[in-house]
Formats: sequence, structure tokens, C-alpha cells
Amino acid sequence: MTMKKFQIQDSPFIVPTKDGKLIEEHFGLATDGNKDISIAHMIAPPGWSEPFQTPEFDEYTYIIKGQKQFIIEGESIVLEEGQSIRIQKHTRVQYSNPFTEPCEYLAICTPAFSMELVNREDS
Repeated sequence: MTMKKFQIQDSPFIVPTKDGKLIEEHFGLATDGNKDISIAHMIAPPGWSEPFQTPEFDEYTYIIKGQKQFIIEGESIVLEEGQSIRIQKHTRVQYSNPFTEPCEYLAICTPAFSMELVNREDS
């Protein structure tokens, strides 16, 4: 039997949240056990925010629709549709959507996102 050299993901893992944010992990620890990379499609509702964190992974974000605010080492940055950013591991960051429209984006983490590596601060 020949192993396929590709994998189509049409049923991502929906990460349970309490803040109204949709997180669909397509590849990563929760879906296929991949520790090297995680790829997630997300929709952050208006007014959403997370506590500050200092992850032990690089995180790449690509904005599909809307805007997303980043506070990176004290500097506030807003990304809009079509823009992307890479934030290096061991960088203190806070993600939020203080705007009136939802923000749809892709997040890619290397190594894969995990609660053990995110290092979220108490809010």
C-alpha cells in the first residue's frame, strides 16, 4: 500500500473558547499531533482581547478581513486586510480586536502552538 504524500484537511479541530473567538486548527498538535507547526483560521469578534504573552514559538499572522491590534514590547501596531507580520519567539505581545468589525486571519506557529509554550500572563 502506498502512503499519500499529501493530506487534505476539511474537518479542522474547533478549539473551545469562552471569549467568542473562533479558532479552527487545520494542522498542529490538536489535529494531527504535529509539534513543528500549527496553522489555524481564526475570527476575533469586535472587542476581543487576550492577556499579554511571551510565546516560545514564532507566530505569523495574515489578515484576511478587518483589523487586528498587536502590542509588541510596548509598541502598538494595527494590521489591516492583506497585511502580515512575524513575531519572533520570546517577544512579549498582546493580541486584540478593539474595532467594530470582526477580524478574520490565519495564524501559523513554529513550533506548533501549545498552552505549555504560550506563557500567557494572568489577566
